[in-house]
Amino acid sequence: MGRREEILDLIKKLKMVDANDLETRGISRNYLYLMHKEGTLDIMAPGLYVLPHEAWDENANLMAMAKQLPKAVISLVSALNFHQITTQIPHKLWIFLPRGAWYPAIHYPPFHLNYVSGEAFTFGVEEHLIHGVTVKIYSPAKTVADCFKFRNKIGLNIALEGLREAWNSKKASMDELVEAAKINRVLKVMQPYMEAMV
Repeated sequence: MGRREEILDLIKKLKMVDANDLETRGISRNYLYLMHKEGTLDIMAPGLYVLPHEAWDENANLMAMAKQLPKAVISLVSALNFHQITTQIPHKLWIFLPRGAWYPAIHYPPFHLNYVSGEAFTFGVEEHLIHGVTVKIYSPAKTVADCFKFRNKIGLNIALEGLREAWNSKKASMDELVEAAKINRVLKVMQPYMEAMV
């Protein structure tokens, strides 16, 4: 099998590749440039290559962000959507970075960025493997608490829907919700809504 066929097989498996994906397999990154030039590959974002006319879903956006910005954690409406505890479909990815973190220019996917620090950033981070890409996403309980903390940005109705759906689908227990609420200092805000559910 030639190098081009190897790359095409790899990209069919992973959905997108970058230079690191090739170099860890002993393939020169120059093939990406050549295959793009001849029309075999498209550029999804700087350094990320995909098959032409590939249909993309939300998971592809999560993967693209994780490859470009490994420190980012998927949050708020995007995390609610991933955990299927909202009816909202985010038009941009919502991500958190640690306060003061630098990030490179990212042209795709479009995103909303919030900086948080300490336990508000580190607590509740789950790692999900999507087509071989490790994507960091907050747990359902932490996501709900984040939505209450950032309710002025996303809307209280979205936070309430997330709380209700996380509880009804058993994706978050009351203990998990209380712990996340304490870390985010929103327990007083969330408590009346949580008491109404039990």
